[in-house]
Amino acid sequence: MTNGGKQSLYNLMQVLLDPGDEVIIPSPYWVSYPEMVKLAGGKPVIVTTEAEQNFKISPEQLRQAITPQTKLVVLNSPSNPTGMVYTPAEVRAIAQVILDHDLLVVSDEIYEKILYDGAEHFSIGSVSPALLERTIISHGFAKAYAMTGWRLGYLAGPLEIVQAATTLQSQSTSNVCTFAQYGAIAALSSAQDCVATMLVAFAQRRRYMLDRLSAMPGLYCPTPHGAFYLFPNIRATGLDSLTFCKLLLENHQVATVPGIAFGADDHIRLSYATDLETIEKGLDRLELFIRQRV
Repeated sequence: MTNGGKQSLYNLMQVLLDPGDEVIIPSPYWVSYPEMVKLAGGKPVIVTTEAEQNFKISPEQLRQAITPQTKLVVLNSPSNPTGMVYTPAEVRAIAQVILDHDLLVVSDEIYEKILYDGAEHFSIGSVSPALLERTIISHGFAKAYAMTGWRLGYLAGPLEIVQAATTLQSQSTSNVCTFAQYGAIAALSSAQDCVATMLVAFAQRRRYMLDRLSAMPGLYCPTPHGAFYLFPNIRATGLDSLTFCKLLLENHQVATVPGIAFGADDHIRLSYATDLETIEKGLDRLELFIRQRV
């Protein structure tokens, strides 16, 4: 048990990596993956994916990125920031490459329950007993159960790795606060109606945002099938993502996240984890900004 899903990943990198070890990270990626690898003395190997491939790394791309120094592959599905979800067939194809090259994989599954349009979450550890032995799971309660401030996550994997991570944590933050752990037990053991209720709201907001963005000139936004983010392409504005977000915030008071933080400078990340009225107001202002630029 860790202080948020974030600590589970940090602990893993610290106990698993030696200086010079390489970690393959598909881009766009969650902002902390490369930095956690660097802090452990490892080398992040970024593999760029495009909207045309639904921001998913292919088995061929993964195979080409592997070197004798490769130790770990990072897989995040459903994804932050893109919302993409690997299909079971795609997961199996990635798993075969990992097995062929005797690698480890960490699967960040914190958005597991937030899915749309019949998308299916399939954990890579489910592929086979051999793959399970090479899989580490990072998970948490912040997303599906709206427990962000409770700071509760967990790491699951091979015993020796988890024991090492526990030893590291015992000398840093120790345990997660007790009441948060009891809250997690309640979340897991109680009826899951709250998750279904949130999904209905998320799906409505997602559809509204996609419709609005598709009507804005110069924007292209792939349809996400998980999480609660949209990752539109802003290339037509002629602005890099930092400049775009800075101008939008200063001139229209709308906060967005620049795509450069996720390894994609021609995108921005939008979240629909807020009420529809706020989303409508934000998109009105975003549309005004876009029409002034394109």
